[in-house]
Amino acid sequence: MADRRTSLDPAMNAAARWIPGLGVASGYRRTWLAKDVVAGLVLSTLLVPQGMAYAELAGLPPITGLYTTVFGLLGYALFGASRILVVGPDSSLGPMIAAVLIPIVGSGGDPAVAMGLASMLALLVGLTMTAAGIAKLGFIADLLSQPTQIGYMNGLAVTILVGQLPKLFGFSVDGDNLISEAAGFVRGVAGGETVPAALAVGLFTLTVIVVLQRWLPKVPAVLVAVVGAIAATWLLDLGERGVQLVGPLPAGFPPLTLPHASWSQLGLLMVGAVGITVVSLTDTISTASSFAARSNQEVRADQEMKGVGAANIAASFFQGFPVSTSGSRTAVAEQSGARTQLTGVVGAAVILVMLLLTPGLLRDLPQPALGAVVIAASLSLADIPGTVRLWHRRRLEFLVSLAAFLGVALLGVLPGIGLAVGLSVLNVFRRVWWPYQAELGRTTGLQGYHDLRSYPEAERLPGLVMFRFDAPLIFANARVFRDQIRRLARRDPAPRWIVLAAEPVTDVDTTAADMLEALDRELNARGTSLVFAELKDPVRRKIDRYGLAGPLDPAHFFPTLDDAVAAYRVRTGATWERGVIRPG
Repeated sequence: MADRRTSLDPAMNAAARWIPGLGVASGYRRTWLAKDVVAGLVLSTLLVPQGMAYAELAGLPPITGLYTTVFGLLGYALFGASRILVVGPDSSLGPMIAAVLIPIVGSGGDPAVAMGLASMLALLVGLTMTAAGIAKLGFIADLLSQPTQIGYMNGLAVTILVGQLPKLFGFSVDGDNLISEAAGFVRGVAGGETVPAALAVGLFTLTVIVVLQRWLPKVPAVLVAVVGAIAATWLLDLGERGVQLVGPLPAGFPPLTLPHASWSQLGLLMVGAVGITVVSLTDTISTASSFAARSNQEVRADQEMKGVGAANIAASFFQGFPVSTSGSRTAVAEQSGARTQLTGVVGAAVILVMLLLTPGLLRDLPQPALGAVVIAASLSLADIPGTVRLWHRRRLEFLVSLAAFLGVALLGVLPGIGLAVGLSVLNVFRRVWWPYQAELGRTTGLQGYHDLRSYPEAERLPGLVMFRFDAPLIFANARVFRDQIRRLARRDPAPRWIVLAAEPVTDVDTTAADMLEALDRELNARGTSLVFAELKDPVRRKIDRYGLAGPLDPAHFFPTLDDAVAAYRVRTGATWERGVIRPG
């Protein structure tokens, strides 16, 4: 979001463009301090349990979630453009991180190796995101259309839910995809592996979170549920009843480590980093835009990418893993009165104090409670109403969403994101390949010329066909355009003019230019002229540059459809006729 800097000297202003945190610090108001501190304290109650839960979702020790949260917040506070956006571990990235690490480390592999690779993955994501921001590639976020996002997130929600169910029931399963995990869960329940106490505390935690979020949204639902689960451990001695606990966390300041990986591992990590970058970028831009709109601010998309990139880089040097923005945590910060990124800095400081002074504070937190926190987050990822809307509004986009869902659910998270991006690109390409086409006529009482499908009784001039092609003319649709013009020219009686209403034609590439030249010669041999109206000046200049000004008769270019119609009537004396039209 854009910052207002009114009293900064030129040097500071220039520095603040690269490091927005400096601008915020220079223009900080004392009246903001109390609100930022309170918001930071409230936010920290959510950061701790979610950070630990999302670390386990990524297949990493819970402590890494706290390290990641601290340095993700600090990195973004310096380089992020938004005043209140909260960055940290994210439920949508957890399965992607696990999908990258498990093939390298193996299920149940050495946690230290997994942590090192996760840090390298965060560094690669950070460098990729930062480079994209410097290169102003924010448009990459558009690679995921809304239908594919809905399908992808629904698939992710199901994947997370199924993956966390065993933890909720008190046992674990080995599986590398949704089907195997679901089958393992069913076998475990059928085989009597369920730990009743674990299931009870897990369901209790999940119920508290869902109920409070639904009916008392201002109450910190996750904090209340986690405190309740810890209290249950003390009162009911859950550790002795077979419930796994988090245990004491490592004490002290997070260790500084240099991310590293072998060359053979680097390739796999880079592929995963690209997928995570696309998802994180899409989430960042949409979240930043949403909160910016509430305060009439503009989103600095490229700086947001640099900010999230810096957060990932900072986390990578302290045993962290990839981070993204969080809409739910940002909403909590906003509702708590946050004014600047000092809110995140306070939240990071609270976590550091806890690690330094009270590392055993969460040792009695049941693992099923962490599973419940993740499941609650997965439920918020799913968008069932959005899926229903797609079904009612446009079945094709519903099918695209369904394909993205099935890709994530059946192929896996990383192949699923690849499929989702591919479907989005193909959907755009399909619209260019087979654009909407219309034959036009004159309608009484309406200005201009209109689609004969919508107005079948519209008037037309004998021997004149007005045709609209709603796309740029490029290699992908040149044959489609040519074939349609040929169909129109084969009518009996053959038209004398086929007028292209060319306003929607925003480009003509060399392939299409060659096609137009050949098509014009073919039509002329039949006694039909190809005429252009409303062709944009940049497109007309391209046609001239391609050398078509000679082959295509300059007298067949008109500034408007009215001009083309008037010229045709002068040449032929034709008058408007009404009748049922059957577009070709």
